[in-house]
Amino acid sequence: MAPKSKKKTHQATLELTAGDAPVVDLGKTLGQTGVNLVEVKKAYDAATASQRGDIVPVVVSVFEDRSFELRLKTPPASFLIKKALGGKGSGRPGHEVAGKLTQDRLREIAERKLPDLNTGDLEAAMRTIAGTARSMGVAIEEP
Repeated sequence: MAPKSKKKTHQATLELTAGDAPVVDLGKTLGQTGVNLVEVKKAYDAATASQRGDIVPVVVSVFEDRSFELRLKTPPASFLIKKALGGKGSGRPGHEVAGKLTQDRLREIAERKLPDLNTGDLEAAMRTIAGTARSMGVAIEEP
């Protein structure tokens, strides 16, 4: 954690593959900041090694002395839904159904996303994730 006395010069949010962040994506966004990209990659890969293969968003804060701080978020809801289905969403949401998500799977996804959602209520989080699933053409099993 960076001390409060350091002044933040840049902040960027990136969606990278956990455990294997591509330096090219880091370079496009952070190259102008002068931060050591290899160190950012090593820190991200080490922090996300347990989630290898998932997409894990990260907020990178760069300070005036070119040090950095990483704040990891939970994977996007759409990624978690696609992973639960084992495929992808519908090409025509509302017309074609890409799959069906059970209430148990919906609850698992909502519990994992809860820290990044703007609610503390699991039922509200489930409704939010269900809305994302519907917009992807995924049907939700009724309770």
